[in-house]
Amino acid sequence: MKSPPTVYRAEHRAALTVSNLHSTVLSHTVAGASLIHLQHQKAISPEHYRVMTDPYIRHIQLLGFEKRFLPSQHYVYMFMVKWKDLTEKLVYRKFTEIYEFHKALKEMFPIEAGDISKEHRTIPHLPAPKWFDGLRSTENRQVTLSDYFSSLLSLPPKISRCPHVLNLFQVRPDDVNHVANNINGRKPETFLLNTTKKNVSDITGPIILQSYRVIADYEKNSKSELPAKNGDVVEVVEKSENGWWFCQLRNKRGWMPAAYLEPLDGPDESEEQDPNYEGELHITTKEYTGELDDELSLTEGENVEVIHKLLDGWWVVRKGSITGYFPAMYLQKSGEAAPANGNPLKRKGLPPRRSTISNAKSIHKQRRKQISQETYRRNSKKYLKQRQPIADSKSPVITENKEVENKSKPQPAIPPRPSRELILDRCSENTKNKIRTLN
Repeated sequence: MKSPPTVYRAEHRAALTVSNLHSTVLSHTVAGASLIHLQHQKAISPEHYRVMTDPYIRHIQLLGFEKRFLPSQHYVYMFMVKWKDLTEKLVYRKFTEIYEFHKALKEMFPIEAGDISKEHRTIPHLPAPKWFDGLRSTENRQVTLSDYFSSLLSLPPKISRCPHVLNLFQVRPDDVNHVANNINGRKPETFLLNTTKKNVSDITGPIILQSYRVIADYEKNSKSELPAKNGDVVEVVEKSENGWWFCQLRNKRGWMPAAYLEPLDGPDESEEQDPNYEGELHITTKEYTGELDDELSLTEGENVEVIHKLLDGWWVVRKGSITGYFPAMYLQKSGEAAPANGNPLKRKGLPPRRSTISNAKSIHKQRRKQISQETYRRNSKKYLKQRQPIADSKSPVITENKEVENKSKPQPAIPPRPSRELILDRCSENTKNKIRTLN
């Protein structure tokens, strides 16, 4: 066998004497050249294949933070992590752990951390934790954390998809079964980040998420929905008026129909509004054909009056003198423009009505209070009768006022001409001379 060329042996000896850092850079360069060569031959390298098949994180969203009391008072940040397969996992992390992760990441990638040259730094900065992290510092750090992970995921795959990053957000047992109460029975306080506002001072909180019980098994129909079993207790993060509620169950989050949920303390929902028989003008945005006797069938573009907004997303509306249920998802308030990007929830199906749920089981002995359609019709007719005379009584008043305005006003009386003697007695000498001249 022939020995390698002299030039190659010299380069090989030089490579053995360089530092570990330069050796790493050289190996990356050689690996990159090999990959290009294999791609030129229409082959896929094992490294390239691993990048394509291994799991990675698509998106990290900071939801807010929790104030916990076990084993002592501390704060944890809540992250919703979307993975390669589009699954979303809820994880909780302390900032001290995040900062230790950041320091280790810089050691793994010294060039990208700016240790060799600050000009080559691509890993985002992260301020060190304070000696004492209170509510205010935890709150103020949220924007920084959100920007940090957004920048981190935009880095090349060798960093953004490295095992060190993935391990930080892997679901752990305490993410699923984190302690809900402390020794004194005190629940964690949840502070949700308001994404519609730019300042962290606009955080909502503290918020104790409301708990609801699932009354029947629910199987999800899309990836954004949350499946649940009869008897599960979920926490409601957001209540949409179209009947879809965003809930969390253990380490999972998703949308559920409000009709499948009941309050824990009683059968009735305390937040449900009373009927408003005056009505609120809305316009239908989509045609709907009623499937039950108490539902209205309306075409797109019809004007209706909403007289009762129910939390399950099925509102009672009035069309003329007729009342019935209609899906809130197909209604838009009159005078309001539709969102430019549309409502993403509009792309979901209609939520079911509670009366259509089979095998629904409540833990409450009392039944839910429900207004019948006959009561809606009767009270609506009473209101319409009261409203009609008021409208009629205004017309004569308006007509009468117009008639008074149109009548011609009487002309003032013309005073009599003064006599010659009166002028000569009371007028000026100039006027008197003119009178004498005329005569």
